[in-house]
Order: sequence, then C-alpha cells, then structure tokens
Amino acid sequence: MKIGIIGASGYTGGELLRLLALHPNVEVSKISSRRFEGKEVWKVHRFLKGFYDLKFCRPEIDNFSDCDLVFTAVPHGEAMVYVPKLIELGIRVVDLSADYRLPRDVYERVYGKKHTGYMEAVFGIPELRRDEIKKAKLVANPGCYSTVAILSLAPLAKLELIENAVLDCKSGITGAGETPSEFTHYPNLHESIVVYRPTDHRHYYEIVQELGRFQQDLRVHFTPQVFPGSRGILCNAHVFLRGDLEVEELRKIYEEFYKDCYFIRLQDEVKLIQVRGSNFCDIAIFKGTDRVLIVSAIDNMIKGASGQAIQNMNLMLGFEETLGLRIPPLFP
Repeated sequence: MKIGIIGASGYTGGELLRLLALHPNVEVSKISSRRFEGKEVWKVHRFLKGFYDLKFCRPEIDNFSDCDLVFTAVPHGEAMVYVPKLIELGIRVVDLSADYRLPRDVYERVYGKKHTGYMEAVFGIPELRRDEIKKAKLVANPGCYSTVAILSLAPLAKLELIENAVLDCKSGITGAGETPSEFTHYPNLHESIVVYRPTDHRHYYEIVQELGRFQQDLRVHFTPQVFPGSRGILCNAHVFLRGDLEVEELRKIYEEFYKDCYFIRLQDEVKLIQVRGSNFCDIAIFKGTDRVLIVSAIDNMIKGASGQAIQNMNLMLGFEETLGLRIPPLFP
C-alpha cells in the first residue's frame, strides 16, 4: 500500500521514514516539505542514505491523491488545512499534530486559534481504542506526555481507584522539535533540568480527556520538565488510591488490563535506556506509606510519536498491529 507523509523533514517525519523503510507491507511514495522541495530525502535526513530515492514535493493535496494513507507531521494549526481534503478524497489519515486530539472548543481555548477544518477523530492509543482505530478514517496521534501518562494510569482509572494523581514527567529535548530556540540552546539546558508550563501544559487536557472516559471525577496534576538528553520520557505518577492495595494486587490489575498489549512491559524497575529506540512502554509499580508510585518510560520519538502512528496505521489498514515495530531497544 502507498503511504504519504506531509511534513517529512522534521524529527517525527524522519522517524516515520526510518521505521517505514523496513515495513513489509507499505511503500512510502510521496513526502513533502516546502523548505526542501526538489531535494533528495537523504540530503536532509543523512542517516537514510541508501534507503530511499524519493525527493520532497510541495505539500499539495494532488501530489498525495494515489496514497492509501497519509501521515500529517506538520506544526499545530497546519494539519487542519490538509486533513479535510485528504478525507474527502477517501484517504485515511494519521495526524501527528494536536489539531484533532481535542474537541473544537477545548482546542481553540488551549491553542488560542480558531479551528477551520474540524472533524471527529479517534484518539490514537491502540491499547485503549483498538477497535475504534480499525474503523477510523482519521486518527489523532496523541502527544508524547499524554501517551505515557495515560498508559500509566488507565488500569487504575478503569476501576475508579484514583483519588488524586501527581504526574512528574521528564522529557528529552527532541520533544521541543527541531527548530532551535533560547529554551533548547545548549548552554541553557546542559547540566540542568528545566520546568516549563508547570500548571497548564497542553497535554494535560488530553490526559484528563482520555482518563475521564474511565473515571469522571479524576483529579490529575501534571508538571513537565526537560532534561539535556535527546530521547525519552520518564513519568513518575504518584497516585493516592481509594482503598488499600498491595503491590501484588496492583500488578495483577495491570497484567490483566494489558494482557493483549505487546508494547506494554511490566518491569521490576524502569530506565529510559531500556526503551530507547523502541515502541515499548515499560511500567513498574511501587508502594509507599501514603501513596503508590507508577514509574513508566517511553521513547518520545517512537511510542510518543512516530512508532505509535505506525501502530495506528497498521490497525487502520488491516495489518497485524506490531508489524514493522518489533524492534528491540538500543542498549547501551
């Protein structure tokens, strides 16, 4: 099947190309970039030399008309220009921007811009919405923080066991995208950890939305931080439970909830380096005197973005969910 990528020159676009290069059932036939129109893909993504002969085209819908599915990997606010036109042509879409993750009114309030191409989409966490994704024409790929936070708490929310949850999350700098800024400037981040948008990060609204499907009275507090590394998100979820459960009981809850989920691994301990370069989400459970601690980790570029997008693509196109993604993590 033919696959297109609108916005293939950034980090997530490059990661899509890397992962799809070895996918047995698809061919990447069109990729776009305004900045690099006419340039060979390997001259932008040097690590892909020898894998593609493609050149970047302009992001015009006619260039993608023969695709079976298109990934939109463009900045927030731009996907809404392309998605309705692609859907109108009968092309399935996985959108990696935030444009279709939230209801229109919430999106406009959180992102501060009018949504000019709103459509209903399925929020694309396969472990929670597998059957809906299989039937979807448009899947909204979740944010990276949202993914790890939701996967950390969903088994407990499903049983309405959460009284209060505090999410302390740390991400590698690729989560900020490839465009340089004062925030990502090496001297400002090296040997430091930076807290940003401590009480109103945009992914908070995705977290509350999805966990609220299970437990409506959920109270969640979320603070993101950036550490001076390239990849990965480590999430420490401090959970104050309704009732007293031992670690063994909690582990059984998670094992049952994720029993058919290849990419969720329950571990005795979690380290970022154990998921780097993979689509896995590792989870460990600990109990303190007054709370439970759920520690989880993902590669923000893969399970937090491009890998999960391909997982969604597999379901939408009728492939086995893990196809092309059974990649062991890089270690050390």
